[in-house]
Amino acid sequence: ITNVSHDIKTPLTSIINYVDLLEKEEIENETAKEYIGVLSRQSARLKKLIEDLLEASKASTGNISVNLTQLELGILLSQALGEYDEKFSNNNLQIVLNKTDDLLLVMADNRHIWRVFDNILNNIAKYAQPNTRVYIDAKRNGKNAEISFRNISKDALNISGDELMERFVRGDSSRNTEGSGLGLSIAKSLTEVQNGNMNIEIDGDLFKVHLTLPLNND
Repeated sequence: ITNVSHDIKTPLTSIINYVDLLEKEEIENETAKEYIGVLSRQSARLKKLIEDLLEASKASTGNISVNLTQLELGILLSQALGEYDEKFSNNNLQIVLNKTDDLLLVMADNRHIWRVFDNILNNIAKYAQPNTRVYIDAKRNGKNAEISFRNISKDALNISGDELMERFVRGDSSRNTEGSGLGLSIAKSLTEVQNGNMNIEIDGDLFKVHLTLPLNND
């Protein structure tokens, strides 16, 4: 997959560069402008798909560097939520963050755990029912930290949680306009390479993601 991804990215980079040059030209034909716009959007989408495919391959096979360090879970969550503040506000999603007062010092890779939270929050921003609350809980459970994300789906979920974490799988047939269907699969694999676990539970329209990460118990 790595070799094929590289072979695809080389001509795609050329396509993207030439589309960028076309966008800078003074083209009067409105139809041509629309075509260029489509080329720009779809080539960018293809680039993102290739990048996700490569990352999913590396993460699922464990062929990825992991640097476990002590990180404070509350700070990580607050920073990730800050990045999504505008997207959540646009859909009138109210975040309710519940965290225990004591420090939750987890052993994780800063870059990988950020991607895990990013993929989960991006999924919520896209598919949560507008004008609802999103609940995020973080607590200590023995030697692990447990994090849960709960939201109401705007579309009916006709799939199990396990199936939803498989590669290229989406929760319903209407999710066909963007994305690769790899986000949750990547999040699961990246959680596991950090000695954690991730599972999804679907209860009617209630969508739940549960994460566990090892605490630094020294």
